[in-house]
Amino acid sequence: MLKLNNVEVKYVGVILVLRGVSLEIRDGTIVALLGSNGAGKTTTLKAISGLLRTELGEVTAGTIEYDGTRIDKQDPEEVAKQGIIQVVEGRKVLGHLTVEENLILGGYIIRKAKLKKDLDMVYDYLPRLKNFRNATSGYLSGGEQQMLVMGRAMMAHPKIMLLDEPSLGLAPLLVDEIYKIVARFNAEEKTSVLVVEQNARAALSVSEYSYVMENGRVVMDGPSSKLADNEDIKEFYLGLSKLGEKKSFRQVKHYKRRKRWL
Repeated sequence: MLKLNNVEVKYVGVILVLRGVSLEIRDGTIVALLGSNGAGKTTTLKAISGLLRTELGEVTAGTIEYDGTRIDKQDPEEVAKQGIIQVVEGRKVLGHLTVEENLILGGYIIRKAKLKKDLDMVYDYLPRLKNFRNATSGYLSGGEQQMLVMGRAMMAHPKIMLLDEPSLGLAPLLVDEIYKIVARFNAEEKTSVLVVEQNARAALSVSEYSYVMENGRVVMDGPSSKLADNEDIKEFYLGLSKLGEKKSFRQVKHYKRRKRWL
């Protein structure tokens, strides 16, 4: 189990981004972390994976524990070797390498002996990649690059996969395909998944439990099915009125009621 206990994060020692965040990811579950831009979602993932330390960020209060061991003071490579793998936002492929070379690098920190077996596993989950295995990854479409960075993470046989905005900039059909792959990988490999999303509808549909962040704090949490029925979530994250109808831009623009948790 991964647990964040009242975590505070500062950048450069002065910029306070996370303000006492507590959440947990149980083994084998999919958990969603929802919120708007600037809420602190990506910083939360980087605090877990250790990437925060590469950006002059630091956990200044609270603890992050994985299976009872503190990891908030560990370097990214130490965290990755324990099976916590982050798929960063923006589809960071190594553009000059082929698809298969990208995948091979993903499995490097874990093992080399079963390379072919691991590649076959990734191609089974992501058959599109097999067709482009010798293609230069920088020329792939956005959706194909998103699948590639996910496949690269799968090569490491993660115990926990941290997905940062996997739907960003993708067409709805591709978003559905990617989340079906995430759900299947979770079910078959028993990999826990923490997914950060602004696309609340997609994240709620695949996750078991969800947290909502605003201004560096968790303001709401609960089973995803219940949050999907919550009136505030419907209005502020799904764009629905109390009658279940979509709101127009004009209605949203002039909407005055504050969120109940503020």
